[in-house]
Amino acid sequence: MDAPATTSADTTGTGGPTGTRGPTAPSPSADAVLIHRTLAEVGPVADRATSYFYALLFIRHPELRDLFPVAMDIQRDRLFRAILTAAGLLDEQEALVEYLGGLGRGHRKYGTRSAHYPAVGEALLGALSRYALTTWDGETEAAWVRAYTGISQIMIDAAAEDERRAPDWWQAEVVSHERRTTDIAVLTVRPDQPYPFLAGQYTALETPWWPRIWRHYSFASAPRRDGLLSFHVRAVPAGWVSNALVHRARPGDILRLGAPTGSMTVDHTTHHGLLCLGGGTGIAPIRALVEDVAECGDRRPVEVFYGARSERDLYDIGTMMRLQRTHPWLTVHPVVPGGPGRGTTGLLPDAVREAGPWRGYEAFLSGPPGMIRSGVEVLRGIGLPAERIRHDAVEELTAVSPSP
Repeated sequence: MDAPATTSADTTGTGGPTGTRGPTAPSPSADAVLIHRTLAEVGPVADRATSYFYALLFIRHPELRDLFPVAMDIQRDRLFRAILTAAGLLDEQEALVEYLGGLGRGHRKYGTRSAHYPAVGEALLGALSRYALTTWDGETEAAWVRAYTGISQIMIDAAAEDERRAPDWWQAEVVSHERRTTDIAVLTVRPDQPYPFLAGQYTALETPWWPRIWRHYSFASAPRRDGLLSFHVRAVPAGWVSNALVHRARPGDILRLGAPTGSMTVDHTTHHGLLCLGGGTGIAPIRALVEDVAECGDRRPVEVFYGARSERDLYDIGTMMRLQRTHPWLTVHPVVPGGPGRGTTGLLPDAVREAGPWRGYEAFLSGPPGMIRSGVEVLRGIGLPAERIRHDAVEELTAVSPSP
């Protein structure tokens, strides 16, 4: 079970939403004080605590093992860390509900049910009591019981509400598979029932070759009348899912999709220009945003900086340039690190800085984690407010980062 991505210019290392307390923020509650002490003690030994947590969970409740992938090396710490992240947000109710609601909805695709939550809570308390040796006592345990009870109920309620309007997952048939480079493919799939989503969002995807291993991929277009969905996938070293999708998938194969999620979407009630940074296959959701602006009839300026390691890796530049010729409000800037060729040379964030200022723009970033971090730093440095910088959480960028 994994934590969902968020869109925040200040994403934390735990993958949860961030909150900034102002100078007049209320004092933390007594439970929050006790829980934060536990988190501080467990943090340095989180790997051992995580292993112990899963050992307890699977020994005491072996029936839950089937909810997790056979190989736990990637999945291993996500559930435990997600719970710790939620506990750290105990006094930030709005952020807590948003974060846990996404988790509760997202966990439906794994087959998680309300009856499973007590077992997870039991293993959580067992792991914390073993590794929080100096801070754990009866009062602290009671605080964690109250916190986990509230956490699990928010997730259960969110899942129940989502169940009334959407399936646990969608079956999707691959209808086309186009290799753009040796390691990049564009897949188009047909869901077995209507699949509502917004341009800029993403989904979790499971292949038949690696059951129960889900990876996030952004939609590469705005919603289409024919209901088809497209994804851009780069095969990365040791990437089980990405390599299967690029090198093994063929038309007729059946994939599974989780629910759409993500808030890197265009607010059509405003008139800000759009500054879009797309690195590698991160150009996919940027292309979707451009199509969304066009379909809504906007005439706001859209500036797209499309970065890649080399000209060869600008695999979708033809489509982007066709969009530029069709829409006079769109400007596309290809950016590669160096050498002769089309577009700008250098690093993507530097090219954006040099082309500014960008007052009056809203920024969207999609690409490798390093590009996201440096891009946010540049944009904040030139004065773009945090609330106008949107991107997926760095920890969940499996579609474009060097991880499975």
